[in-house]
Amino acid sequence: MKTRTFSFAFKKTLPIMLGFSFLGITYGLYMHQLGFNFLYPTLMAMTIFGGSVEFIIANLLTKAFNPWSVFFLALIVNSRHIFYSISMLERYRGAGWRKPLLIFGLCDETFSINYATELPDDIDKDNFYLYVTMLNYFYWVFGAFLGGVFGSLINVQLNGLDFVMTALFIVIFVDQVLREKDHFSSRTGFLIALACLFIFGDTIFLPISMFIMIIIFYVQYRRTGGTAS
Repeated sequence: MKTRTFSFAFKKTLPIMLGFSFLGITYGLYMHQLGFNFLYPTLMAMTIFGGSVEFIIANLLTKAFNPWSVFFLALIVNSRHIFYSISMLERYRGAGWRKPLLIFGLCDETFSINYATELPDDIDKDNFYLYVTMLNYFYWVFGAFLGGVFGSLINVQLNGLDFVMTALFIVIFVDQVLREKDHFSSRTGFLIALACLFIFGDTIFLPISMFIMIIIFYVQYRRTGGTAS
């Protein structure tokens, strides 16, 4: 069953492998352009494992040391993971020794696969979640390593590399809209985020919009008797 489960998880993560490989290489090249050798993007990918945050911190490393600014910026950017975690509480229940790895490796793409995939009867649920999480983790770290190495071997300046995360989020959003039967969540999230951006500005709109969305989705969940997805 483990072989069947791993094969199923690998097939599900193939699109992520292509995307993460490109993004990881881009991140490694970006770090090299900022003056860091391949060890920096590799170690940051292994320990932080937050693509958008890693791009931001890479730029902050070239500025004056300000740990509190980095802390709050990382908290704001990754505040969306609060919503992911709440959604995965029931699915990760009973995962045992796998749970710390599942929590650490919960990124946008892993959440999308583990939350939306309907598993056949012959697939072990907990191992599937673990394989998806670890495969996506490997894709990102290895891509960052390759990018750092390529950057040290190829002397080339590429502009606009930090836009790739924005493009990724757009693709994820469009894919989610296409998968949904009811567009309540995507429409609500888009409108709330847009309104908060105009009202509060681009610095703090993300945590505020996430907080509002959690309240709305909870109310919707209770209103529908716990059947809303």
